[in-house]
Amino acid sequence: MVGVTKKYQVTIPKEVREDLEIQSGDKVVFVKNKEDNWILLTVNQLTDRMIGSSEDIDETITESREGFKKGIEKNLQLLRD
Repeated sequence: MVGVTKKYQVTIPKEVREDLEIQSGDKVVFVKNKEDNWILLTVNQLTDRMIGSSEDIDETITESREGFKKGIEKNLQLLRD
């Protein structure tokens, strides 16, 4: 259990930091899934998921943009699941 300061800050316990691979200086994001649970990811983890879900990007710029958009939508859906 952690407390929340007057400035709404918390200290992430060591075990949680290690499990989530959070390092000092990392930026984190909070994503709500469809069960209304919050997921905490580093920006690098989110980026890695977005890139990984964009494997179907095609050759042309237009197709790449469409593929990247599909990948982002797919990744955000996975985060919500």
